[in-house]
Amino acid sequence: MGAAIPLNQSLAVPKDTLVEWALRQDPRVCLAALVAWKTASRWGDVCNLARRHFVLVTDKEVIVDWHNLPKGRSRNPYSKSKLVVIAGPLTAAIAALIRSLGDFQQLSGITASQLDRMWAADPSMSQFSAHSIKRGAVDHLMEAKAGGAPFPAHLISRLAKHANDVDPTVADMTVRYVSNSVALARVLQTAEVTAFL
Repeated sequence: MGAAIPLNQSLAVPKDTLVEWALRQDPRVCLAALVAWKTASRWGDVCNLARRHFVLVTDKEVIVDWHNLPKGRSRNPYSKSKLVVIAGPLTAAIAALIRSLGDFQQLSGITASQLDRMWAADPSMSQFSAHSIKRGAVDHLMEAKAGGAPFPAHLISRLAKHANDVDPTVADMTVRYVSNSVALARVLQTAEVTAFL
């Protein structure tokens, strides 16, 4: 049945506020914050990523493979939301930070609760929570789309890893038969929306 929809949502953190905060942090915390923003992801999922979860890392394109991570993606091992192409602003900085990681080193050892406590002690971030990153990224994309951004609206749901029955691209069962995850990630078009984050 799923979790109940909470009535009180976290405030959406603006991109500039998050980036300014991230750049003042340890490189791994900075990397986790930037990847969370660019992939519209939960902090808990991002901090569990390791170098091996990035199947392609260039200054123009970073491909994240979310296989074997918590929170629902294990229910459908062929879900289209398992692969995300990071493109556009911040990509070169993200790529440089990823290259500094060992294969099994996690992006950040900081949990969502620890991030909440860090932000509570920081006057510039005290009104936000770990959930504010995903909410801010989704809000940012919705505002971009409403302002005429050229990407299809269904890509916002895909990037946010939300089920969307009207998604017009590759069926989840088709994903099962694809062995080239770089090609699949590009076909799934998430670069069209990450370029706006």
